[in-house]
Order: sequence, then C-alpha cells, then structure tokens
Amino acid sequence: MTTAWFSLRRRLLGLLLGGVAAAWLVTMVFSYLDAHHEVDELFDAQLAQAAQTLLALASHDGGDGIEDLGDITHKYQRRLRFQIWQADGKLLMRSKNAPTTPLTEAYGFSETRGPEGHWRHFSQWNEAHGLQVQVSENHHIRDDLIGHIAWRLLFPALFGLPLIGFWVWLATRQGLASLDGIARQIASRAPQQLQPLCPASAPEEIRTMLEALNGLFQRVETALEGERRFTADAAHELRTPLAALQTQLQVALRARDGDERDRSLQQLQSGLSRASHLVDQMLQLARLDPESGLPDPQTVDLGRLAEAVCADLGPLILGKNIDFDLDAADDCIVIGQNEWLRVLIRNLVDNAIRYTPDGGAVRVSLTRADGHCRLSVQDSGPGIPVNDRAAVLRRFHRLDQGGQPGSGLGLAIVARIAELHGARLELGETAVTGGLTVTVHWPA
Repeated sequence: MTTAWFSLRRRLLGLLLGGVAAAWLVTMVFSYLDAHHEVDELFDAQLAQAAQTLLALASHDGGDGIEDLGDITHKYQRRLRFQIWQADGKLLMRSKNAPTTPLTEAYGFSETRGPEGHWRHFSQWNEAHGLQVQVSENHHIRDDLIGHIAWRLLFPALFGLPLIGFWVWLATRQGLASLDGIARQIASRAPQQLQPLCPASAPEEIRTMLEALNGLFQRVETALEGERRFTADAAHELRTPLAALQTQLQVALRARDGDERDRSLQQLQSGLSRASHLVDQMLQLARLDPESGLPDPQTVDLGRLAEAVCADLGPLILGKNIDFDLDAADDCIVIGQNEWLRVLIRNLVDNAIRYTPDGGAVRVSLTRADGHCRLSVQDSGPGIPVNDRAAVLRRFHRLDQGGQPGSGLGLAIVARIAELHGARLELGETAVTGGLTVTVHWPA
C-alpha cells in the first residue's frame, strides 16, 4: 500500500484562507442584502413622505389647469417624477418628465417595467378622496447606491485576502518549523541510538506522536537487548554440548577395540540428540519472540490436542513404567494457534515424564468452568522450590534436579506461548505426591 503524501503547510493555508474567504463572502452577501433592504425602506419612506407633502399642498390649491414645475436641473430629478390627479380624472399638476397619463393604476406601492425602465410608484388619495398623488422613482437610483455599497464591501477583500494569505503562510511556516528540526534530529541518529527523543520545544499537537515514537524506541531497544541476550545465552549453551561431542569423537577415533568405539559412538549419538533438542527449542523460541499476537487464531480443541500429544509420548511413558492418567473434558475449546498450543502441552508433559522417577505418577487434566479452560499437569518428581519458581521461567535457567538433561528453555517457551494466548501460567506443588503442578488458565 503506497502512502498518499500531502503538504501540511498547503493544506493549512488552503483551509484557513478558504474559511476566511467563505466567511468574508457570507458576510458580504448578508451585508449586501441587508443594505439593499434598508435602502429600499429608506427610499419607499421618502416616496411616501413626498407624496403626502404634495397632497397636503395640493389640497389648499384650487388651480384648475395643469401646472409644470419647470426644467430639470439635477441629475436625480430625471429619475423622479410625480402627478396630482383630481377625482374626475383631470391632471392637476405634474413634474417636467412625467407623462400626461397616470403613472400607475395601483394604490399604494407598485412597480412597472417598460421601455422607460424600471420604476417604483406610490399612489395615495386625500381624506376627501378628491385628489390623488402619484410619485415615481427610477430604480437606477437605488441600484447605483446598492452598487456603491457593494463595491465598498468588496474593495477591502481584494487587498485584505492577499495580506491575510501572506500572514497565514508565514504563521504556518513558523509554526511547523519545529517539525523540520525534529525530523533532522531523527535523521541524524545512528541505528544504535534508541534513547528517547526529547526536543527543546515541540507543538503540543505532536506530543502523542513523540510519545508513541519513544515507546517504539523502547520496544526496539528491549527487543535488541533480548536478541543480544538470546544470542549470548545460545552460544554459551551450545558450547558445552559441542565440546562434549568433540571429546566423544576424539575418544571414538582413539578407541583400542570395537567395544570402546561403540560406547563412544553411543555417547556421541546421545550428545547429538541433546544438541538437536536444544537447537529445536531455540528455534521455537526465536519464532515466538517477534510475535506480538496470534498469527492465525482459530478454535482449538484442547482435549483432542492433549490426547494426540500424550499418544506421541507413549514410548517415554512406557519406558519409565509411569502411572499416567489423562482426564480431558469434551468442551475445552479455546481461540489460539494450534501448533503453538501443541508445543505448550508437549513441553509440560515431556518435563513431567523426564523428572518423574521410574514407577512414578503423572496426571494430566483438562477442565472447563464458568467459560474458563484449565490445563493441569502434575508429576511425582522433585518439584521446584517456591523461591526458584519465577527463575525457571527465564531462558536457559536449570535447577539440575534429578540429573535429567535439558536446555532450560522448555518452561520459557511455555510461558511465552501462554502470554501470546492471554493465558495465565502458575507453578505449584502437587498435594498428593509433593511433585510439581503446572496450571495454565485460559480466559473465557
């Protein structure tokens, strides 16, 4: 999966400028509409006031002819006109630019559109209903004023937005400069430098990322330390069997007769078996270490798995004449990795058989209660003292009890597999025989 890279600076710049521009645009539109409404209200009030003034004056004038008010001297006069009509339809007075026909047939406010343009009218009768005044205003007056207001609103945005954009660009560049410093600090580190990253200053927003990165450094350091310790312990443990093999080989080469050579070869074969067992266990542990979870979780029947493992170990049980008993419930089903659980059960049962003396007893039981599965392996061997039970779970730690060969990895592998399955491992003492009891509890 490829990463879709993007510029945080450009994204912040786009979001901030886009938000400011959108807010400015909404404000401009709202201001324009509000100003348009207020201008219309103002001019309508002026129309009504002019009509009422003319009506009051005409009510005291008894002239019978049409009176013209002279030439138009102001540009806005060409966009204003009025008429005064008598009730019998006679035109009493009009402005120079007004026609001799009624401006509107409607009463109150009205509008008309035609060859002469877009006009706003107001018509009103006096109380005696003898005179009617009609006042008209060309909409260009309002449109010019609204356009002037809109330009005054737009003009600051034309210069303000570039200035805001430049300032936002500087601010984001300065604010994100610390990220470049942290990146350079990480890039300059050597592979073995895994100490926590502690910059002199950093944004609060990347604290969680730095904490996660330092946590990763700590986990990598722990993993590398484990690898170094594992390598050192493995080299130490392999040195002894390899030296013994070399000695037995030299004895076999210098044997004076066939019987001595056969005994040396038998010892050599036994040493090779122990070395092979040690290598197998180290490989198992090496495969388990990098895992942080189950690679292929599935349902596992622990009862059937235990029966199969015990059947494989049958020759060892018969060879030592051990009183062996397996009691497995039918409903011990857990979620886990089948092969790893097989290794867990095999290591526990194999240890119990190895440390149980000839004619001893080994008990393996699988039970289920309240949704929890429980595996218990008991033996009649020497057991493990309480003070040593935590130590035997560490790698390559052996107690040298019973003279049995081993690598000190069996219980360490069991503990790691139990940990990966979320199970709890307990070591205790067998109540009847005084040997060791190993119990594994799986969660519900």
